[in-house]
Amino acid sequence: MINTRKDTAYWDPARKGFVTNYPNFLHWKKLSATEMADTRPLNVYVHTPYCIQQCAYCYYKTINLRGTNKAQRIDQYVDALCREVELATDYYQLQNRPVVSVYFGGGTPSLLNETQLQRVIEAIRRNLNLSDATEFTVEAEPVTITQAKADLLKRLGVNRVSMGVQSFDEGIIKRSNRLDDEKKVLRAIDIVRTMDVAVNIDLMSGLAEETRETWEYSVNRAIESGVQSITVYKTELYTNTPYYKEVRNNTLDLPDDDQELIFMDYAIGELTQADYKPWSFFTFTKCGQYQQKYATSTFLGDDCYAFGTSAFGKLGNYLFQNSNDEQKYMALLAEDQLPVTRGHHLTCLDAMIREVVLGMKLVSFDLRRFQSRYGFKLETLCADTLADLQEKGFITLTEDEIRLTHKGILYGDYSGKSLAKRLMEME
Repeated sequence: MINTRKDTAYWDPARKGFVTNYPNFLHWKKLSATEMADTRPLNVYVHTPYCIQQCAYCYYKTINLRGTNKAQRIDQYVDALCREVELATDYYQLQNRPVVSVYFGGGTPSLLNETQLQRVIEAIRRNLNLSDATEFTVEAEPVTITQAKADLLKRLGVNRVSMGVQSFDEGIIKRSNRLDDEKKVLRAIDIVRTMDVAVNIDLMSGLAEETRETWEYSVNRAIESGVQSITVYKTELYTNTPYYKEVRNNTLDLPDDDQELIFMDYAIGELTQADYKPWSFFTFTKCGQYQQKYATSTFLGDDCYAFGTSAFGKLGNYLFQNSNDEQKYMALLAEDQLPVTRGHHLTCLDAMIREVVLGMKLVSFDLRRFQSRYGFKLETLCADTLADLQEKGFITLTEDEIRLTHKGILYGDYSGKSLAKRLMEME
């Protein structure tokens, strides 16, 4: 989220505060299913809230199913999910919108068994228009990947798999409360590569007990794995995580911001040398290929319908989120009611700010596209800010684009937040 405080110190260069959405959820209001119908291309997000572990850094609302009757509970959720696909498609006439990408996120979508996955995907194919969809991504936890699961995903049309690896160092993995180890991770990567799909793995810089040596090991092992895409996220400390409790109780010290910057700078250098090029400030792909369509499209403001508990999406000028209560979500759908519970109607200025702060994630921001959409020149509205960012080496600027430099990539959302701050001041 964007912090709207006016104090100068907040806007000093820093990698803190990964932006996931705009405006902040605090500004979203109660929203029932409203008129958000359209005929433009659509992205689809499907959420699975279940995990078999609670990672020590994770702040997402997930449901730990370790040691429970997973199949029965997920079956009930899948029933509701399929019903939501039917209801939403009918209500918003989504069948008239060509789907360009499908993304199964979580949680751990790869926890679903063959029957459950088939049911959800068949519901999507039956109700939505996937004839133009060129990307179908499923997030997977390495410990859940078997050859049978990989073969199933391939049969179901999945052509991109993203795995949360986070670290290849055994000590860091254990300290993060994960069930993986290096051997299991490498085996999962090998299995997924048999699918002949694009493979992304996530790393996290700044995890507990990370050192220069452990970080260099993880980065180099990721590169050696030969996957098509490597994402590097900064560890963020949130109040609802085990990490936070330990930090508060003085039983854990995380790498500080200066250390984390050194980690990220090293990663960028090694990835660049290995010919992994950035298409966003946090994701690097072989030779610049394999750019993720879902993230690119949604960051540029294209619509996304989100299915599942707590999932949030966008239709036209509406941002919306489903109930984040699993039981309430299923109860509403059992009564044939859509589970949308809050949202935000974007003003023109909201939409401009959202496009800037999310679009700047993509390393290159198209100034002409922005002008054609909103009728304003961003380089005029934010002239002073752009000049300052350019002078300090965060960006380069031409008539057609803003481009993040190495420093701009290193500092993540800083350039986008700086431009957003200037636009917010216009309000």
